[in-house]
Amino acid sequence: SCGLCVDTCPDIFDWNNDGKANVQVETIPDEAEDCSLEALEGCPVEAIQKS
Repeated sequence: SCGLCVDTCPDIFDWNNDGKANVQVETIPDEAEDCSLEALEGCPVEAIQKS
């Protein structure tokens, strides 16, 4: 994990115990939608998917 998502949207993404970026919430709150979308679009390996 490069950590771009953690830097972009730290309320949603954080590091797990394995040193990989991980989603920390089950549902993205409205106030974090913009930063989570920015993280999705900026992910260099397209590891983030919108459902």
